[in-house]
Amino acid sequence: MLEIHSRLLEVDAMPLLDHFHPPLHGPRHWEGFHHAWATGIAQQLNLESLPPSYFAEPEITLGPTLEVDVATMEQAGFNPSADRGHTAVWSPPRPKITAQVDFSHLDSIEVRVYQDLGGAELRAAIELVSPANKDREGTRRTFAARCAGYLGHGINVVIVDVVTSRSANLHHELFEVLEVKSRRAIWKSPTGLYAVAYRAVTEHKRPRIEAWPEVLALGKALPVLPLWLALDLYVPLPLEQTYTSTCRSLRIPA
Repeated sequence: MLEIHSRLLEVDAMPLLDHFHPPLHGPRHWEGFHHAWATGIAQQLNLESLPPSYFAEPEITLGPTLEVDVATMEQAGFNPSADRGHTAVWSPPRPKITAQVDFSHLDSIEVRVYQDLGGAELRAAIELVSPANKDREGTRRTFAARCAGYLGHGINVVIVDVVTSRSANLHHELFEVLEVKSRRAIWKSPTGLYAVAYRAVTEHKRPRIEAWPEVLALGKALPVLPLWLALDLYVPLPLEQTYTSTCRSLRIPA
């Protein structure tokens, strides 16, 4: 295993700020900060922590990202039979169900960690919670389902929630999706802010989830969490170091 280097703890700490209420919120936008923080985490992992065959990339989606219109396809001259001469081709009937949906609340602010094995294999995901992830029951469940899907495929997860404008326990939502029955697994941050590292483990064909929860608090330094890349391999995730450097790069005063 990689040991946490002592210099990660020797950082001039920036206390956790409230990015979702005045006076910081307003002149500053939490979206810009989260973008920069995700990029800073990826850079720190790539430059200081990850083994040579691994790399990290920020992945950010806020609101709708795709717009497909049948009329657009027709205007572009789309013809499924064009390359098949005059051969008749099958086409589906009109849909029996059509429903309006709103993708604007399905935010995703992640840092994805891959291993290069001749192709990029996803090994871990760091989730920076957005207000929309906590907005309503459906979006909370969607967020939890995404994390559960990662863990179910052996992809380890870290959740970081510094959102003060909405209250929700996404750790609880995740364990609800995973149908965890143990009372010992119930955990709630007394401040409503938290960071949790998760590792998926399977022994004797019996899967389990291990978690490292940490309470976050405004005005306090952030912790170092283990970022699991494999069953016996982790690197330190120094939230305080990346948080401080992000605040300074955006000229956010303490």
